[in-house]
Amino acid sequence: MIKFFKIIALIEGISLLALLFFAMPMKYLFGNPMFVKHIGMAHGLLFILYIALAILLKIEQKWDMKKFGIICLASIVPFGTFYIEKKYL
Repeated sequence: MIKFFKIIALIEGISLLALLFFAMPMKYLFGNPMFVKHIGMAHGLLFILYIALAILLKIEQKWDMKKFGIICLASIVPFGTFYIEKKYL
């Protein structure tokens, strides 16, 4: 389960970076909102999967609330999931 969570964390982190540093500039600088729609949808689904897996792993691994909170908060910070993967997983 941890290995799957690491993979989802990596992909979720990449999708957040793609949304912030590619899709958003394409929308606001070049007037092309198509990328935000598609990358945003993928990122949203990956975010939900990341949080759901974190909840399951909290129960399975008996994480304390501090560790669980940090892991969940890292999903909204750019590069946060990469940090979590190295430090906590």
